[in-house]
Amino acid sequence: MNERPAVTPGTTPQLSNSLRELDNAHVWHPFTAMSAYRREQAPIIVDAEGFHLVDEERIRYLDGHSSLWCNIHGHRVPAIDAAITNQLQRVAHTTLLGLSNAPSIELAAELVRRAPSRLNKVFYADCGAAGVEVALKIAYQYYRQRATPEDSRDKFIYFDGAYHGDTIGTMSIGSISRFKNLYSPLLFPAVWAKVPAASPDHPLRESEQLEFCTHELERLLIEHQGRIAGVVIEPLVQAAAGINVQATGFLERVRQLTRRFDTLMIADEIAVGFGRTGTLFACEQENVSPDILILSKGLTGGYLPLAATMITDEIDTAFLGEPWEGRTFFHGHTYTGNPLACAAALASIRLIDDNAVLENVQRVTAVLKQELAPLKQHPQVKEVRQQGAMVGIELHNAGTPFPPERRVGHEVTLACRRRGVILRNIADVIVLMPAPAMPEQLVLELCQVVRDSIQDGLN
Repeated sequence: MNERPAVTPGTTPQLSNSLRELDNAHVWHPFTAMSAYRREQAPIIVDAEGFHLVDEERIRYLDGHSSLWCNIHGHRVPAIDAAITNQLQRVAHTTLLGLSNAPSIELAAELVRRAPSRLNKVFYADCGAAGVEVALKIAYQYYRQRATPEDSRDKFIYFDGAYHGDTIGTMSIGSISRFKNLYSPLLFPAVWAKVPAASPDHPLRESEQLEFCTHELERLLIEHQGRIAGVVIEPLVQAAAGINVQATGFLERVRQLTRRFDTLMIADEIAVGFGRTGTLFACEQENVSPDILILSKGLTGGYLPLAATMITDEIDTAFLGEPWEGRTFFHGHTYTGNPLACAAALASIRLIDDNAVLENVQRVTAVLKQELAPLKQHPQVKEVRQQGAMVGIELHNAGTPFPPERRVGHEVTLACRRRGVILRNIADVIVLMPAPAMPEQLVLELCQVVRDSIQDGLN
């Protein structure tokens, strides 16, 4: 164990020049088992080029998880660098509370132009979880301020496997136990829509999954009729659950049921937006237009923190009135609509068109499917799940989970690291998330390393 040196009150401690020592002494990493982290000496990234990261020892690593699912075009992209530099020469930050700035206005217009229909208003936050919190508060307040205020809805439906962030509100609508159980006394009650349990003897057909999930959601909407403010869903695929792919048609069913029960549909596209599933927004694939859409991660191309919660004019109308009427949405962040982040986002979105990134995603999707297909026959691979350029490879031990103390998924990512690829596992699911603009040759390299590393990690 590293012990901090004794410091005389009123003096400044003398710190080592080693980044490793400073990291171990002072930095607490998110979602990271710190004791193991300090032993394993993870790369300390000091540079990047294209789709590679470079550590302090000048070792290059292929960024196989898009720097936690947010990078779109690679690193040090000239157009995005220039957009930030140009904005920096004007103003780095000014509040959006009662003022505005040019990049935030231009970005809002660009998002409205591209998003599913009816989503005409944009509220900015500074991370995905904050964007979901915004959506929850808007939905709750909306039902208290629309034409029938007696319809005061106060519950939200979330799905098995859901993860929408790690703040108090977002944990309340998440179902992954290791992320929320400890904090359960702090959370508000929400309605959990369960999904059918499959078994090795009875794998579920997609049609069975579709019908079960549809009937479960309908049952809950009937049971809690008049109380549900919103149904929160990650369209097409649940990312943090290990790339759980939904049955085709389920998203459309959710839209139909929320309309039927006069309930808001809240689409969390934080992880799946900006080309990851093959279309700019995942909702497009089933022609669904939600009432609220949340964007983050890839919004700025992986450069700066920013989130956008988009709503319809109908919702916006419920918040209009004279200041003294108390209909204002009293929510905001210091860096809401930060000009640098908005400038980066504008440049990134335009590059998606200029560089035909969505067409590249189709090629990346095909390469991933072909190159990872042999793993489906691997005796210790339970399932290979894929939606567009998002892949989850679930490992198992003769049909049962590996003991958690083996950390098999983590061992595979360490084996990838030794081969020059950075990935991150979710328990024993290896997640591949190449940047949508990654060239095919690098995707081939990524797949080869993963196949080899799975064999290493299981030995």
